[in-house]
Amino acid sequence: MEIKSFNLMIADSIKTHWDLPSMSDYGVYTYQYKDVARVIEKMHIIFEECGIQKGDRIALCGRNQARWGAAFFSVLTYGAVAVPILNEFHPTQIQDIINHSETKLLFVTDQIFGNLDFEAMPTLEGCISFTDYSLLASRNEKLTFARENLNRLFGEKYPTNFRKQHINYHVDQPEELAIINYTSGTTSNSKGVMIPYRAIWSNLDFANTVLSSKLKIGDTILSMLPMAHEYGLAFEFIYEFWFGVHIYFLTKMPSPVVLLKALADIKPAILICVPLIIEKVVRKSVLPKIQDPKVKLMLNVPIIGDRIKKKICEGMRQAFGGRFYEVIVGGAAFNQEIETLLKDVGFNYTVGYGATECAPIICYEDWKKFKKGSCGKAAKNMEVRIDSADPQNIAGEILAKGPNVMLGYYKNDEATAAAIDKDGWYHTGDLGIMDAEGNVFIKGRCKTMLLGANGQNVYPEEIEDKLSNVMLVNECLVIQKEEKFYGLVYPDMEQAAKLNLGKSELEAIMEQNRKELNATLPNYCQLAGIRLIDKEFEKTPKKSIKRFMYTDYPV
Repeated sequence: MEIKSFNLMIADSIKTHWDLPSMSDYGVYTYQYKDVARVIEKMHIIFEECGIQKGDRIALCGRNQARWGAAFFSVLTYGAVAVPILNEFHPTQIQDIINHSETKLLFVTDQIFGNLDFEAMPTLEGCISFTDYSLLASRNEKLTFARENLNRLFGEKYPTNFRKQHINYHVDQPEELAIINYTSGTTSNSKGVMIPYRAIWSNLDFANTVLSSKLKIGDTILSMLPMAHEYGLAFEFIYEFWFGVHIYFLTKMPSPVVLLKALADIKPAILICVPLIIEKVVRKSVLPKIQDPKVKLMLNVPIIGDRIKKKICEGMRQAFGGRFYEVIVGGAAFNQEIETLLKDVGFNYTVGYGATECAPIICYEDWKKFKKGSCGKAAKNMEVRIDSADPQNIAGEILAKGPNVMLGYYKNDEATAAAIDKDGWYHTGDLGIMDAEGNVFIKGRCKTMLLGANGQNVYPEEIEDKLSNVMLVNECLVIQKEEKFYGLVYPDMEQAAKLNLGKSELEAIMEQNRKELNATLPNYCQLAGIRLIDKEFEKTPKKSIKRFMYTDYPV
């Protein structure tokens, strides 16, 4: 396998698409590829003037925006290591990551910077604003001088204008460290995943193989996932920038109204999202219509039923812009009832599977071949196996091997040894089975698997999937206390208010829900009770519930 230099591929893309739009802050401004090249050159001048060396860490923390993207490429093409930090992390967590990674420079939004203690981050030479790349703080005189005199320094370096032929980027090696990405932590605290250039290249190579025939230069995409997370970084940003797709970033919180308007305006050629986005649209716009008794009856009538399904499918397609090849869902488990409906009406979706440790792709399948309930097959360049004596019937840990796999966890040899075995297999921590065709079906997390009183393995995600579909349940989690299982539920408060239901009425409904749910579950995993919680569960930025925060919840 010939692994190409990622930075040289980015250089070629910039030269090829020089005058085309590359990134836009939706409704605000647009960077052409040549604009990105100018930003990269100016940042390189700053890095060089203030003494940044190849391999030094430069962090980025802020909401998705064009200036984030340009800064990211400036870091890698210089030969420094990017440390993307999720803007939803708590300020103390951001500071801990900066200190742990020994970051020298921080690109940050003004709002986040206002909540940080610069003095508590001694390795930092300075902080650069995403608003206009101005200096927010500096303890390096050379950095201050370089930023204050940047336009003059740039003009002196390129007196007859900056052109394509001036591009000269760091030539990376496959095993060289490119990114330290701190995980969002659903079952534990963050770890710094060391991602080499080969993993970025391999994910780009995979994306090009499966998507290049579905896209054309100048197509559009809406970036909805945080670029500080590998899923959004790889498949809503890096690949599209390299290919020549125009990337739009939302500048506001993606409320349903804002999101649907942006989708209608941008009409993306492909959609990358987490299940929550699809499920919200279906629950609010589709389910209420098809739960009407008359519609339910007609759905089972030949020809008429097919027409209704086609109309539902087209309505969903239009809601997401109407021009996409497929919706690629990943990052969390898909609700089975919603997925069954999507498959039944012929909606063009597929579910992928990955991990930050694989930058991120492990499994994928095109929507036309995708098997419902699965997360696809081993992606290009990757091997996947189930650590089980009978992988088709008995769940075992999902193992992955290939160029996508990380170098390890930064400053954490013990965690690295536990995650990557001597044969190079990455232990995902997820449990699954694999059918004869190679389709992988996830059953749960090793860390969340519970043990029933009779020794049976219990996968809380499977119970939660059923619980989330009963009356007035908005979000839920299943925990274990001694030998009993309990459901924690954040109810649908909007619907409860419409029905004028108080806490006692909600508790009575949940008890009825429990009895109905238990009637569908084996004896060894039935719920002993349902407890209401008064606010939404704490979540990671990819909208997975932080389970570890609720294991000791009083029942």
